[in-house]
Amino acid sequence: MLQFLACVLSLLCFFTAESLQQTCAAEVDFSADIRPVLARRCYACHGPAVQEAGLGLHEFEAATKETESGTFAIVPGKWDESELAARVLATDADLRMPPGEHEPLKPEEIELLKAWVNQGAEYNQHWAFQPVPQVEIPPATGASQHPIDRFIDAQLKQKGLQAAPQADRETLLRRLYYDLIGLPPTPEEVADFVADASPQAYENVVDKLLASPHYGERWGRHWLDVVRYAETNSFERDGAKPNAWKFRDYVINSFNEDKPYDQFLREQLAGDELADANRETLIASGFYRLGIWDDEPADPLLARYDELDSIVTTIGQGMLGLTINCARCHEHKIDPMPQEDYYKLVAFLNDLTPYATRSDAHTFSQTDISSEETRLRHAQLEEQLKALRQRMYELEQTGVVKMEAADQRASETRQRGKLLRQKLRDYLSAEDWARYEIMKQEERGLQGEKNRLPAQETVLSVAQINPNPEQMHLLMRGNPHVPGDPVSPGFPELFAGPEPEFPASGVREGRSGNRIALANWIASPENRLTSRVMVNRIWQHHFGRGIVRTPNNFGLLGAPPTHPDLLNWLATEFVHQGWRMKSLHKLIVTSEAYKRSSTAVESSLAQDPNNDNFWRFDLRRLSAEEVRDSVLAVTGSLNLSLYGPSIYPELSPEVLATQSKPGDGWGKSSPEDQNRRSVYIFIKRSLIPPELTNFDFPDTDITCEARFLTIQPSQALAMMNGSFLNEQSARFADRLRSEAGNERNAQVKLALELVSQHTPSTEDINDGLKLMEQLQQKHQLSEEESLRLFCLYALNLNSFLFVD
Repeated sequence: MLQFLACVLSLLCFFTAESLQQTCAAEVDFSADIRPVLARRCYACHGPAVQEAGLGLHEFEAATKETESGTFAIVPGKWDESELAARVLATDADLRMPPGEHEPLKPEEIELLKAWVNQGAEYNQHWAFQPVPQVEIPPATGASQHPIDRFIDAQLKQKGLQAAPQADRETLLRRLYYDLIGLPPTPEEVADFVADASPQAYENVVDKLLASPHYGERWGRHWLDVVRYAETNSFERDGAKPNAWKFRDYVINSFNEDKPYDQFLREQLAGDELADANRETLIASGFYRLGIWDDEPADPLLARYDELDSIVTTIGQGMLGLTINCARCHEHKIDPMPQEDYYKLVAFLNDLTPYATRSDAHTFSQTDISSEETRLRHAQLEEQLKALRQRMYELEQTGVVKMEAADQRASETRQRGKLLRQKLRDYLSAEDWARYEIMKQEERGLQGEKNRLPAQETVLSVAQINPNPEQMHLLMRGNPHVPGDPVSPGFPELFAGPEPEFPASGVREGRSGNRIALANWIASPENRLTSRVMVNRIWQHHFGRGIVRTPNNFGLLGAPPTHPDLLNWLATEFVHQGWRMKSLHKLIVTSEAYKRSSTAVESSLAQDPNNDNFWRFDLRRLSAEEVRDSVLAVTGSLNLSLYGPSIYPELSPEVLATQSKPGDGWGKSSPEDQNRRSVYIFIKRSLIPPELTNFDFPDTDITCEARFLTIQPSQALAMMNGSFLNEQSARFADRLRSEAGNERNAQVKLALELVSQHTPSTEDINDGLKLMEQLQQKHQLSEEESLRLFCLYALNLNSFLFVD
């Protein structure tokens, strides 16, 4: 036995040494292997912004020059002669790097650095800052010829991972419905799909769901997370943003129409500047008005730059995957982005007016898009009414000055109208009163004519710009009261691209065209980040995480792509397909990788527990909207009407009391409207309904790259004790009695089919029957109440709350 163990140990030592030699011999890539280590562990002191002791490790010249101490941190090809080796291997805390208060480098990180230095310490540009390369689809290594599978299967084979089997048809259909429209299939739709043996059955369902108007509701909500959509301003008063819901409808409709993504971006970034601006593009420009706004800032100039920073942050992270906002006050600490780059982007937005002023919430952000004839006639009548009321006021004052002092003071308050009705006649001559009566009659006539005109429609938008904005400056330490050098519009230097091309034509009169230039650059096929970022977002919402796990950060501290060639190929394909999102959805969901089950393969689970290689499908909890919408769908209460003004679910007095003015700004919708899909709920920043917040609805003040998916007690409390779930469980019981009759077995079977979209097992049905029996016999509940509580139980099952 001892000899056997000795042999085993010697073999282990041999293979460990062999593996290490292979690792060291393999080509180490700076961008993929070394920069992430340096960015996490070294750049804070020796990076783009700070070079302590004269050492910078972010570029070849700075890393290989002589330091202030006379040593060379990196001697290419000579690890043993490099000061870096001595410092990362030092045992003395005063000499070791990173310094003593920080964790030392891991052995595998040191080995990577050693191999890289010995191979010549070659630097290359970060992968995301390089142009998107043309990628060849690898040869098939498995049965699937699908291009996505050929990328993923090649990596699985390379790493010796076994893929999970394909999901069963019921599971697959449920996954597809939730991913594409955010709603469960009906039992009839499940049965039809399971029974359809044709090769086109699955693809037909994909096409049907992509053509559904509910697709836009599901995928539009993902974009609303990115652009921090809400319908109020935040801060103490949290006043409403009139017509914000039209932006939400614009987004939903754009997804339903399969609007090209480049056009979608141009409309939001420059919709008001286009020469052919229309209702749709003006609504799209409401993107600039979605952020928080302080109506009473302590420092108005700082508040103005905070508003611009919110926009730059959303554009940078949401559209480009860059934390540009980190360069507001200083050079970016990690990415190669000087502070000047931040203000170059702000300069494109320099003519934007603030959302509003304290005294005027309309002029800057509400555009009248009525017909020219309607606008003209409304304006004429307004002018006539204004002139008439001025004459009436002057006549009224001749009587007011004769009144007692108390009445004169009352005339300056909201009591003026009541006072004039009761007493004015007593203080006017008969002739003046007759004139006043004629004026009142004329006022009623003009107002009546105005009321009979077609209603004016206004939209949240960039309604007015500053035609003569001040010169943009770099702000020292981000302080708007300490301007530095002047800055003109320009693109970040890491793109190494041309100067902005400001359009000579195609610009709406009175607009600068600056934002058209910005939009054209961001939405260009040559932009190395835009297409990558969006295909990563789409992948993320199908697989639960992106190929890049940090969707808003493709920079040096972002996670590297697990499948870089696949990401680049998808980005290229996306552009070649005309930036159409529906074709990309279809490409993804028809892959075998998407169809895999969540079943654990023990060997793969041990080697890749985080599923970085997509060897299986990751189980996920329903989102906040999916939970609420599915409850309404299962109980038969869901109102599927599309578009229109936002709705107000019923909130308890305790929830309303969480505002500084309890219930302020929260309306009341009809019961039918309250049962509409959650995407239509009024999003008041200070009063998000608990049905949403309990299930990780995002913070609406900032762009959201990915929602948290938590499992925590408030969810269970809401699902078991909340008034919404208890009301809906009663409706669910009514539905079961109506559709399954009074036979308990049939009721339980139908309930489980509705919540899980699977055929329930005999054991599951028996569990449900046993529960109701216990409720009646042990707890002395009625048949009706026991069925309701069973329905509540069914709505709390994992098979309802999770997508497998």
